[in-house]
Amino acid sequence: MIKATVRWLDERVGATGFVRESLNKVFPDHWSFLFGEIALYAFVVLVVTGIFLAYFFQPSLAQKVYTGGYAPLHGAHVSAAYDSALNLSFGVRAGLVMRQTHHWAADVFVAAIVVHLCRIFFTGAFRKPREINWWIGLTLLVLALFNGFTGYSMLDDLLSGTGLRIAYSIALSIPFIGTWMAFLVFGGEFPSDRIISRLFTTHVFIVPALITALIAVHLAIVWRQKHTQFPGGARTDRNVEGVKFWPTYAAKSTALFLGVASVLTALGGLAQINPIWLYGPFRPETVTSPAQPDWYLGWTEGALRIFPSWEIRFHGFVIANPFFPAVLLPGITFALLYLWPIIDRRFGGDREPHHLLERPRDRPGRTALGAAALTFYMVLFLAGSNDLLARWLSTPVTTITWVFRVLVVVAPVVVGLAVHRAMKAFQTSGAEAFSKVPLRSFLRPRLSGDR
Repeated sequence: MIKATVRWLDERVGATGFVRESLNKVFPDHWSFLFGEIALYAFVVLVVTGIFLAYFFQPSLAQKVYTGGYAPLHGAHVSAAYDSALNLSFGVRAGLVMRQTHHWAADVFVAAIVVHLCRIFFTGAFRKPREINWWIGLTLLVLALFNGFTGYSMLDDLLSGTGLRIAYSIALSIPFIGTWMAFLVFGGEFPSDRIISRLFTTHVFIVPALITALIAVHLAIVWRQKHTQFPGGARTDRNVEGVKFWPTYAAKSTALFLGVASVLTALGGLAQINPIWLYGPFRPETVTSPAQPDWYLGWTEGALRIFPSWEIRFHGFVIANPFFPAVLLPGITFALLYLWPIIDRRFGGDREPHHLLERPRDRPGRTALGAAALTFYMVLFLAGSNDLLARWLSTPVTTITWVFRVLVVVAPVVVGLAVHRAMKAFQTSGAEAFSKVPLRSFLRPRLSGDR
C-alpha cells in the first residue's frame, strides 16, 4: 500500500528525482560550519518555549495588588504583565524553567549568528555568488537583536523599564523625526500604557514570522548553491567533498539539535538569568543601578556611557547626545556590513564566483580589519560595566570612563597591526600551523601581495 501510494504521487508530482538528489547532497564536514545550525536549533527552542510562555503572559499595564507565590512582594502594586511574569516563575509548573530556557536560547541564538557571520567574514564566504545570503544573515542579526530587546522589555520589571526609558530617549534624539517616532512606537509620552501590548505583538507575531521566512530563504539558497569548503586535498571550485545528507549528515545534525536543546534546557533549570523578582516592578521615578542589558546590546550601552557630553545646535534644531553613540554608530556599523561585499569587490578587484574559502592568513588586511573592529566593540561592551568595574577596583567611575575612552581608540589600532603582522608571518613562513611559525617571521615578515 505504501509503495503504491508513493508511486501514485510520483506519477503526478514527480518528486522522486528531487528527493533522491536531496538525500545524496554532499555537505563539508568541518566544525566551523556548525554555528549556523546552532543558531537554527536555538531558534527552534525559542519558538517552542515562546509558545508555552505566551499562554500565560498578560501584555497589560493594568494595575493590581500582588498576592502570588513570591512573599517579599506581597501587597505591592504591580502591572498585570509583571504579575503574570512572576506567576510564570513561581506559580506555573515548569514555568521558571521555560522562562530561563527561552532567555538562554535568545542569548545563544544571537551569539551563534554573530560567530557564524564572523566565520563568513574571515573566510571570504560573502563573495560572489553568496552576497544575498550575507545580507539575509545580517538582517537576521538585526531582527534577533530587536526581538531580544522587545522580549525582555515587556516584563515591566525595574530593569526592563530602565531599558525602555533609554530607548525612548534614544528615539527622541533622532533629528527632525525623533519626537514623532517616539510617540508612534510608544503610543504616547513615556511611560505609555500601550507600549507593552505593542512589544508583545511585535515580539510574538511579527518578528518571528520575518525570521522564519528569512531562515527559509537562507536555507533554500544554501541548498541551491554549492556549499563552500576550505581548500586542500582534491577540493576545487567545481566539487564538494564531505558526507551525504542521508544518513550521515542527517544523523549528525539531529544529534546536534538534541545537544543544543539539552544544553539550553539544562541552563534554564540550573543557571539563573533575569531574576525579575529581585528587581521589583518598574516605577518611573526609580532607576536600578548598576544595570546592564543582555550581552548583545552591551556595546551600545558602553558607547552611551563613554561618549562625551556633546550635542549640536543648529538654527533651532538640536541633535541630542544619545543620537551619536546609539543611532549613528549602529547605523554606520550595519551600513558598512551590508556594503562589505561591494567594498571588498571594489578594492580587491575580484569579480569571479568562488566556492573555495580563504583562510585568514590569505588575506592579512581583511583579517586585521576584522580583528580591529571586534576589539573596538569588545571595548565598548566592557565599558557598559564601568560602574561595576569602578566598584570592584575602588576607583572613581570617571577614571574608568576615561580609560575606556582611550582604549576604544588605541586598542583596535594595536590589535589590528599585531594581527596583520602575525598573518603576514603565517602566510610567508609556509608553516602548516600558527604554533609552528618561526619567531623571525614575526619580527621581519617578507613582503607579499595583500588585498
